[in-house]
Amino acid sequence: MENVHLALEEDDLYSGYNDYNPTFDSDALENDVGFQQAVRTSHGRRPPMTAKFPGTAIGARPLASSFGSRIPLTSSMGRPMTGAVQDGAARPMTAVRAAGYTSSMTRGSTFDPLGQSKGPAPPLETKNEDTPEEKIKSLEKKVNDLIEESCMAQSMGTLLLALEKAKEAGRKERALVRQRQQSGYADQINLDLTYSVLLNLANQYANNDMYPEALNSYQVIVKNKMFNNAGRLKVNMANIYFKQKNYPKAIKFYRMALDQISNAHKGMRIKILQNIGVVFIRMGQYSDAITSFEHIMSESPNVKTGFNLILCYYAISVKERMKTAFQKLISVPLGIDDEDKYIPTNDDASSNMVIEAIKNDKLHQMERDLCVDTLKSSQYVELANDLEINKAITYIRQKDFNQAVETLKTFEKKDSRVKSAAATNLSFLYFLEKDFDQADRYADLAMTADRYNPAALINKGSTVFVKQDYEKAAEFYKEALRNDSSCTEALYNLGLSYKKLNRLEEALDCFLKLHAILRNSAQVMYQLAHLYELLEDPQQAIEWLMQVISVIPTDPQTLAKLGELHDGEGDKSQAFHYYDESFRYFPSNIDVIEWLGAYYIETQFCENAIQYFERATHIQPTQVKWQLMVASCYRRSGNYQRALETYKDIHRKFPENVECLRFLVRLCTDMGLKEVQDYATKLKKVEKMKEIRRVKSGREGSARGRREGREGSAGSAGDSTRGERLSAKMRSLPASNEPYEASSPKELDASYVDPLGPQMERPKTGAKKRVEDDDFADEELGDDLLPE
Repeated sequence: MENVHLALEEDDLYSGYNDYNPTFDSDALENDVGFQQAVRTSHGRRPPMTAKFPGTAIGARPLASSFGSRIPLTSSMGRPMTGAVQDGAARPMTAVRAAGYTSSMTRGSTFDPLGQSKGPAPPLETKNEDTPEEKIKSLEKKVNDLIEESCMAQSMGTLLLALEKAKEAGRKERALVRQRQQSGYADQINLDLTYSVLLNLANQYANNDMYPEALNSYQVIVKNKMFNNAGRLKVNMANIYFKQKNYPKAIKFYRMALDQISNAHKGMRIKILQNIGVVFIRMGQYSDAITSFEHIMSESPNVKTGFNLILCYYAISVKERMKTAFQKLISVPLGIDDEDKYIPTNDDASSNMVIEAIKNDKLHQMERDLCVDTLKSSQYVELANDLEINKAITYIRQKDFNQAVETLKTFEKKDSRVKSAAATNLSFLYFLEKDFDQADRYADLAMTADRYNPAALINKGSTVFVKQDYEKAAEFYKEALRNDSSCTEALYNLGLSYKKLNRLEEALDCFLKLHAILRNSAQVMYQLAHLYELLEDPQQAIEWLMQVISVIPTDPQTLAKLGELHDGEGDKSQAFHYYDESFRYFPSNIDVIEWLGAYYIETQFCENAIQYFERATHIQPTQVKWQLMVASCYRRSGNYQRALETYKDIHRKFPENVECLRFLVRLCTDMGLKEVQDYATKLKKVEKMKEIRRVKSGREGSARGRREGREGSAGSAGDSTRGERLSAKMRSLPASNEPYEASSPKELDASYVDPLGPQMERPKTGAKKRVEDDDFADEELGDDLLPE
């Protein structure tokens, strides 16, 4: 407690806070001579400081320099002096220089710490190509180029040129080796390059039938122990001996190559064994050939080896072994579906010719009828009927409908199950050919034979559907679903029937159930989107269309529909995005083209709209309105000369178009052209001719016109929603008081169009089929039914 002092009442607790050292007083700096001299000097350089304050290491000693005696410099305020000149004495030197400044710098010198004022940097030193390293690199590049040129010449069939390039590469490579040895780089020889040169030279010799030279080159590679896996080239040497008909030597080298190839390279070993077998056949040693071929058929069977094995057994007259070999041959997988091997492809003309030639040859006839005839004469007659049905379906796959119909008609007098299956497929074929009466007849025949056949019920419902009896069609589809609850075709067609009957909630329920089964079906999702649009729920429609886009992102109709829905919601930017994407994938949709052109005009970018209306002009060259819109865009963007030329061109093509003549008169007047009187005269004549025609037609059929007008207005009221949005957009464009814009001859039709075309609204039939549609080219319809 003795160190604790209590404050007295008269003591001021806040005293002393306003006291400060006079050294830091800045009010008197204007009268401080030393400070003012320091300010006026260049960069405020300071004179040496004196130790005014006690306790410093400098003490009170004055500083001295070579420019003067020891002079203590202090300010009037007791502050250390700055670097000003004191009483005429020169500024003392210091031991530290600031970055970028030197003692030789004078007033007005430029701050240049990087030395940029010295001019541009000297150019880079050129690479000396005379060094040994550069010569070696240059030679290596030349050798590689020559090898590549040799291979290219061989691929183009110029074998002599390929050989010359290979020889030149060999000479260059030998020069490269000598260059390395002379430069002291003998230990850096590129073995891969030497191997490539020798191998290419040997191959070119062999291609030019210079077999001794080729063998010598291969021998050089094989005997060099520094080349890894060179023993494989003995296969090439064996091939040369085979061409020379030196079969013992060929066998020897094939076996030597086989010994040097490990079991890991199974494919290579099989090919060598196959060659050995072929050589034994040429030598007439069929037993040795059989040994090789049997080993191959047990390890990796293939058609060529199996056929050769049968020939060997035939040569030694072992019939039982021939049968065994034939069974092995026909069990070899061909890598192609039996049903598709006679279906021609579109991209290979030569293969198509071969398929067409063998489609009905004797072997194919045996293949087609042997199994069926054998089964018909056995106790398994039902299997023969199934094979006949499958044969008819194969004809359908090959689009040979006449043969399919003939095959199926043979079942009309068979038992009920087979008759129902055949009649179902016949009904489907006639439905595809739009012979709906025959389709209905065979659908009834299939139902009579088997009432529980869901495919027959679907076909019957489809024939009723196309006759617009949707209630009856729905009943058939529901009966098919009662017989087979997993029948997706029946559920899809039932949804279409409900939609046609305007029972939208029931249709929505059908397609939601179908979506749970077929999760990635674009058709189902599109139908759901359309139903939500009809139910006036555009947000849900947009969501479903987005799912369609996730499955088929390049479908232009779906993209255009998304643009239409976003436009209806007032989201112009999204609408523009989807319309632009639709135009990118299908630039011939007039509705999309017109919307994009109108959008650019509405946003005052008329020059961007020109390209769309010009495309519309190419698509519909007889429609004058597109050409008028092109001219109007030029005029709106201020390009009056191009607008005038366009209107003149329109007038040449459509001399009686009143709107074109009116704009020509207006433009010629504004531009002060002499042609205005000529166009004005033509305009009066055309207007007078049209007035005469109007009066004449009015006298002849005014009553009929009034009646048709009333009917037309009633009909247009019913269809008013089809083109409202785009037509309103075109009518609301700037300067709509102009003749063309005010009285468009045709309103735009923005009605709903299914991306699948008419087939989206057509019911699915119950036969096995694959629908190819333009808009869903890569999309297959739901699981098609096979007759039971």
